Amino acid sequence: MMRALLLVSTLAASLIAGGAWMEYQDFLSEPVTLDQESLVLDIKQGTSLSGLSEELTRLGLVEHPYLFMALAYHEGKAASIKAGEYKLSSGIRPPELLALVTSDKVVQHAFTLVEGWTYRRLFAAVAKDERLENLLGDNPSAQAVMTRLGHPEEHPEEHPEGRFLPETYHFSKGASDLDILRRAYETMEQVLQEEWAQRDEGLPLESPYEALILASIVEKETGLAAERPTIAGVFIRRLDRGMKLQADPTVIYGLGERFDGNITRAHLRQDTPYNTYVHQGLPPTPIALPGRAAIHGALHPQAGDSLFFVAKGDGSHSHHFSATLAEHNRAVRRYQLKRR
Repeated sequence: MMRALLLVSTLAASLIAGGAWMEYQDFLSEPVTLDQESLVLDIKQGTSLSGLSEELTRLGLVEHPYLFMALAYHEGKAASIKAGEYKLSSGIRPPELLALVTSDKVVQHAFTLVEGWTYRRLFAAVAKDERLENLLGDNPSAQAVMTRLGHPEEHPEEHPEGRFLPETYHFSKGASDLDILRRAYETMEQVLQEEWAQRDEGLPLESPYEALILASIVEKETGLAAERPTIAGVFIRRLDRGMKLQADPTVIYGLGERFDGNITRAHLRQDTPYNTYVHQGLPPTPIALPGRAAIHGALHPQAGDSLFFVAKGDGSHSHHFSATLAEHNRAVRRYQLKRR
């Protein structure tokens, strides 16, 4: 090995000091040959300088492997090649290519966890993402995932629903499904603690977990950011007055696969732990993955007197808010029954 290094090092010196000087200079200034505007170069773990140089030659990016090796030794980067995916742009020159593959500027992929997803949908999404190493299998159980994350389901607060923060997570090649879930779990924990510390005073919520449960209901009730504090205000006032929340999304969650897309009066009467038409207070766990805006809204509810709301159903995704049952019933007739 030492002999080979000495040989290549000597070659580098001879190229620069000897008759190959012009060839070496031309090599440094000549752009790497690309057949398209950009190319992703995938360097496997454990790839040596000689292996990379030969691969660059095989791909037609450089003419001779010894020229790239000479450049690396001359720059003192012969042992600095890093595994990963690197995006090569048209016009890149060998010194820039060397600087790139010895840097940390690897290609970053993105996984977007969508607000309102359930944990089941999240687990399925990471399992199907071919860019992620699959450590959890194609259909991991909630208990198996939470155990791998170091949070086994021995307590209701370790139920996976609601415990992963929706946002876009960037990762490089080699990341796993477990890596994404761990980051989403830890980010949710951090955000929840930060928001809880800044909550409004006097809320009928005893813990960050109860705030998470309420936020998940708010998340499922509206996709409009401006409405989240208003809807949270309705639920907070209902909790304060001992009224049932009567939130349709909790009923749907409790039905699980039995829900066919059409909620009925029979569904509203069906006794599941999540039916807030039947049971008072918050359901036992979140019903979805709430975003930070929903958590913030739940902990900073808008003041007012409204106790009811109904979707307008006009394509705006907005709601009509009412302070009395009589007003609410009129709104239901106007926006729901009439439309049907």
